[in-house]
Amino acid sequence: MAISPSFASIWCLLLLLLSLAHCKTVKRDVKALNEIKASLGWRVVYAWVGDDPCGDGDLPPWSGVTCSQQGDYRVVTELEVYAVSIVGPFPTAVTNLLDLTRLDLHNNKLTGPIPPQIGRLKHLRILNLRWNKLQDVIPPEIGELKKLTHLYLSFNNFKGEIPVELANLPELRYLYLHENHLTGRIPPELGNLKNLRHLDVGNNHLTGTLRDFIRSGDGFPLLRNLYLNNNQLSGGLPEQLANLTNLEILYLSYNKMIGAVPPKLAQIPRLTYLYLDHNSFIGRIADGFYKHPFLKELYIEGNQFRSGTKSKGTHKVLELTDTEFLF
Repeated sequence: MAISPSFASIWCLLLLLLSLAHCKTVKRDVKALNEIKASLGWRVVYAWVGDDPCGDGDLPPWSGVTCSQQGDYRVVTELEVYAVSIVGPFPTAVTNLLDLTRLDLHNNKLTGPIPPQIGRLKHLRILNLRWNKLQDVIPPEIGELKKLTHLYLSFNNFKGEIPVELANLPELRYLYLHENHLTGRIPPELGNLKNLRHLDVGNNHLTGTLRDFIRSGDGFPLLRNLYLNNNQLSGGLPEQLANLTNLEILYLSYNKMIGAVPPKLAQIPRLTYLYLDHNSFIGRIADGFYKHPFLKELYIEGNQFRSGTKSKGTHKVLELTDTEFLF
């Protein structure tokens, strides 16, 4: 009797689950998760039953823990414990989970620094620590996570400069550093991130000029969204910005920028939102911006433009959430 493809698929899945259930979890991960369990609050602990985070017998895997089979053992590949009011320092034991691909501890009350041992997580693709109370500098060791695609460190209390080592992340697509206390210049080396789609460093204390930041004509080839608002950036708008041919959002509100707006920027093909408000720009806005087929919003309030210069569209505060870009 022939076996249908669907039945065969279900049978293979059952065999995989059975084999996974009979595998032992690697001791390193069991030890690390139990150390984390001992340090967390009751909201997490009550759902973490048993000693094996990947499940044991009739006990299911711990909530927020995802495991995969590697040979004869199980390893922890994802840890998602968010919005449960975890209080205290970043759990250093996390850095012993060497097979993690996703670490999501966002929207808790973690304090202190991210330990430099974070650089040990060589398989990590998503690191989400936003909405905590983390402090100190962003560790340069994050630049060792060569597979990282999503980095969320927004809404914390990080200080110091943006580490230039972040430019060593060849797969990085989304970089969120807004709402911290970062200072200094934005590293122009970030332009080497060939896969970067979204860069948000708004609401910090960053200085320098866009001319220093956008140096070369081939930087940021895939960048769509650039948020630099609410900083202390100075200088003018360089024509090199027109080389960012995939740019859709340019958010420069509330800085200290000066000079005229180069008409060449109207040649950015898919520019949709351009926020220049609350700077010290002068002159007039070229007609090309008002005729641009994609430009919905051109907001210019709080500048020194020539009398009669008008905005375009109805100004809206952009509220793109981090989770829109998780997948």
